[in-house]
Amino acid sequence: MNRTPAPGANLAALRDHNAALVLALLRDAGPGGASRAELAARTGLTPQAVSKITGRLRDGGLAAEAGRRASTGGKPATALRLLPEAAHAIGVHVERDALTVTLVDLTGAEAASRTSPLDLGAGAEAVLDAITAEIASVRAEAGDPLRGVLGAGVALPGPLDHRAGVLQRVTGFPQWDGFPLRDALSARLGLPVVVDKDTNAAALGLVLRGCVGPAGSFAYLHLGTGLGAGLVLGGEVHRGARTGAGEFGHQVLQVDGPPCRCGNRGCIEVLCLDAIARGDTAEAARLLGIGAANLVRLLDIDLVLLGGGALLSASGAYADGVRGVLGGTPPVAVAPAGERTVVEGAAELVLASLFGRGGLTTHSPVRGTSRP
Repeated sequence: MNRTPAPGANLAALRDHNAALVLALLRDAGPGGASRAELAARTGLTPQAVSKITGRLRDGGLAAEAGRRASTGGKPATALRLLPEAAHAIGVHVERDALTVTLVDLTGAEAASRTSPLDLGAGAEAVLDAITAEIASVRAEAGDPLRGVLGAGVALPGPLDHRAGVLQRVTGFPQWDGFPLRDALSARLGLPVVVDKDTNAAALGLVLRGCVGPAGSFAYLHLGTGLGAGLVLGGEVHRGARTGAGEFGHQVLQVDGPPCRCGNRGCIEVLCLDAIARGDTAEAARLLGIGAANLVRLLDIDLVLLGGGALLSASGAYADGVRGVLGGTPPVAVAPAGERTVVEGAAELVLASLFGRGGLTTHSPVRGTSRP
């Protein structure tokens, strides 16, 4: 019988790096779980250390037995599995004109989700009111699992400071410059909050959910009410020293082109959005392909993924247009999560640190510590 975790027990069981590493392997293993011997072999930890860690995870209500492995001559090994319902994370996708909130379990599976209109230009208080209300509605729809909500991840247009959770001059909305979104929302919710650019959150989620296979470096291009890129280089999300990487839409293609909301002229974002407004999907796709080609030549990435509301309305045409410019190398595909790519990634902003995967790469165990 599964034990129900007491409030706070989940975080206590995850208070060290090696426990997070083991828990991540249990998540990857799925319902069939993994034996202690398998966990020891994959982590490099001693069997004794793994036994202590898995004991804490079971005591914290995060793991349970998943049955026995077939015997290979000795005593059959007992497999352990993650209990997905033991904790939840909130994902929030703030767009210029819409708000999506989701509640997911420890595997990232959706428990409840809502989408509503939003005016990002309405000001901080109005936007915070909307986010808070939608989170309350989603939690109520899912039975309000108060004890198991670990935090909220918020993904929105940049630029912003990911580490401090402070917005900068969001393109088209300068009134947000300097607003401490992380701290303001955390105070309202009474929960930890992580803030990142929408494209970075999407890239993180795509990797952690196994959507991109073995590609070590890829770009996620998001065309919605704006245009940006999430970059994974060498297995890690590349944010840059000031979270400024990925402002893909503001590379200048026409020096004397139309003015962009960022203050420059001829940015690929304004050119793409103008083409969309004219109904010229082929031209918008060609422009997106030119920008993608610049990115590929600069970074030598392995894969280009496409997403965003404007693009998904004609995903085949956009994918063909980008492929036509790139000439087949690297591969181009529409992000498999579709319109949920960003909000799922926002929830993973919370879960990633708990599973020891804040930077995406598989971490090594920490040895020589007083507690395994």
